[in-house]
Amino acid sequence: MGMTRPRLGLALTAFLTLTAAQAAPLPLAQRIGRSDPAKMQVAKAVHGGAGTMRFGALLGANALSTNFIFLHRGTIAPKSGIGQHFHNDCEEMFVILDGEAEFTIDGRTSRLAGPAGAPDRKGHAHGIYNPTDKPVQWLNINVGMTKSYDNFDLGDPRTGAALDPVPQFITMRLDRNLLKPAAAALPDTTGAVLYRRALGPTIFSTAWSYVDHILLPAGAALGRRAQADMSEVYYVMSGTGEVTLGDETAPIGAGDAVPVDLGEARAIRQTGSAPLELMVIGVARDLAAKARYRAEAEARLRPRR
Repeated sequence: MGMTRPRLGLALTAFLTLTAAQAAPLPLAQRIGRSDPAKMQVAKAVHGGAGTMRFGALLGANALSTNFIFLHRGTIAPKSGIGQHFHNDCEEMFVILDGEAEFTIDGRTSRLAGPAGAPDRKGHAHGIYNPTDKPVQWLNINVGMTKSYDNFDLGDPRTGAALDPVPQFITMRLDRNLLKPAAAALPDTTGAVLYRRALGPTIFSTAWSYVDHILLPAGAALGRRAQADMSEVYYVMSGTGEVTLGDETAPIGAGDAVPVDLGEARAIRQTGSAPLELMVIGVARDLAAKARYRAEAEARLRPRR
C-alpha cells in the first residue's frame, strides 16, 4: 500500500520495516492485530487511484518469520479506489468484506460482491475501485519472495473501466454456503466445524500456500496443532472466540488477526452466541517447504488401491 509516489516510501516505512528487537517474543495479547478505525490514516490517490480511503496495518513484516509482509485493514470510500500497479517481487490480494467493488487484474475489470477477493500474482498488475455510494470494508494481504515490498504504478485509476461479466482472472468467494464438514480436512476438531479451501498452492508463485475459510458454530473448536514448515494468519471475519498459542490464551473478535509462526502450537475455540468465522492465510517456510506441503496434500487425496 502507499499514497502518491513521493509519499509512498514514507507511508510504507511505518508498516513494512522489520523491528530490530525480536529476541524476546511479545505476549500473545500484544501480537494479535486489532482493527481500530480511530488509528487508521486517510490516504488520497493511493497508487494513483481515485478519491480517498482509510487504512491501517493489522500485522506487519515482523509478525511472522516467513515472507509474509503485511495484512492491512481499511475502508474504501464511495467513488474511490486503488490505482492499477504492478508487483514484481511480491504477491498481493485485495479482499472486500461487504458491498461491491470493481477488481482489475492486468487491465481486465469485473465487479465482485463481497466477501470476495482476487489474488494478484507476482509479475502482474491490479487495482480496485468502489463505484457505489457506500463505503466498502477492505483487506489487503501481501507475501513476498523476500521481506521486501515492491510496486510500479501505472497512473491508471480504473474509473469508468469496461466490465467483463465473467472475470478474466482468478477470484475467490468466502461464501458460507460453499462450506463443507471439516472432519476430513482438519484433524482434531470439536463440534460441527465447516471448512473450505478458497485458494490452493498452485495459485501463488511465492511461498504463499493457501487461503482457507472456516466456520466454528457454538461450542466448536480447532484442536492444538503445530506445523514446522507452515505459518498462518487467522483473520476473524465475525463472531468471538479464544486463541491459545503455546501456554498463552487471549480473546479474539471480529477484525482481529492472529499470527501463528513456524512450529507454534495453536488452538482456537468459539465463544459467545454467534459462530466464529475465520479466513486463514498459509505461508510456507520457503518454496521447497511449499512443494512438500503440496505433494503431501495431493497424496492424501489420491484413491487408495
